[in-house]
Amino acid sequence: MIIMDIKVDNLYAFKNFHINMSYPKKIVDSTITGEHLPDRPNFRYKKVNIIMGGNATGKTSLGKLLMLFMNYFKDGNYQHLINIINDRTEKASLTVDFVTARNVLYRFYMQISPGEDGNYREKNVHTHITYTNITKKDRYETCAARLDEGTAPETSYNQINTNGWYFSYPQDVWKNKTYSSIENDPHYLFILEQILKTLDPSIKKVIKVEEVENTYAIILHNHSLIIKDGMIADTEILSSGTKAGLDISYIIASLICDKHDLYYCDELFSYVNSDIEKACLSIIIDKLAERKQLFFTTHNTDILDMQLPKHSFVFLKKDIENSDMPISCINASDFLKRSTDSLKHAVENDLFSTAPELHRLYEIADL
Repeated sequence: MIIMDIKVDNLYAFKNFHINMSYPKKIVDSTITGEHLPDRPNFRYKKVNIIMGGNATGKTSLGKLLMLFMNYFKDGNYQHLINIINDRTEKASLTVDFVTARNVLYRFYMQISPGEDGNYREKNVHTHITYTNITKKDRYETCAARLDEGTAPETSYNQINTNGWYFSYPQDVWKNKTYSSIENDPHYLFILEQILKTLDPSIKKVIKVEEVENTYAIILHNHSLIIKDGMIADTEILSSGTKAGLDISYIIASLICDKHDLYYCDELFSYVNSDIEKACLSIIIDKLAERKQLFFTTHNTDILDMQLPKHSFVFLKKDIENSDMPISCINASDFLKRSTDSLKHAVENDLFSTAPELHRLYEIADL
């Protein structure tokens, strides 16, 4: 699944929120290849979406919202979206334009009306999924315009093959995660060992325990640790960054073996050295094949030095004084038009007005 456009109202802290994943024209000599549908060169989409912003600006919430949206296609259960309505006295809505393995643009629209006495029933939830075929000369904008007309045919959630996705959050480092679906891939053990040894030089090697399914052993100088179903038995010995290596290894290996279409990595490298984060991100981007998409949140401004197109960078801004749109999306490419414009200098000079307010912290120093 490729996400092209998201509109959110009254879910989590989002109100009148809009983020778009198309871009207007081909970038010459771009470091990201194939940012368009195969055989549809005009239908461009952002393969890599680097999402930055201060704390509590909605980076994690956006990922969780997308995960709930995608889970809807498993069983059509809308209850999870009801659970994240912010103001239950008002309507809530979610609109997502997306593309799957077919050359078809789908639009998912769900509106949830306030329930009686705070209780929601099926009659309060109105869902429509419309679609239009993507012709060889179509752009996203022309297809979206056809859907805007309101005459496009409808389909149901169980007729759509979303083809897999993967979401990773920082708290997942300590959770039991099963990677049995990829353990037989011949590249996985090599990737796991290379990443863990990079994160912790005291690790001598990583071996597969043949006698037990989905089990590996991390060999250190004086002892060994067991990884069983994605969980390290003794979590006190390894650093948080090293434990994050399990998720990093899985993502890279799954890209190589074509496991998922969409990845949402939320602060996956919070405990990892900046140079390692940049190196792993470059590998992940390099392995993004056709019809793949990455959402990557980070606070690391060193990422801005990577030679990525400016349209790959999005900044989330929170303004509690703006009741109509408390969280907004700022596209770097809307401000920086020239190839020589420095994205890092723009952020350092707070061009996007996303720097955190520090005056309350400095008031502590006056005590």
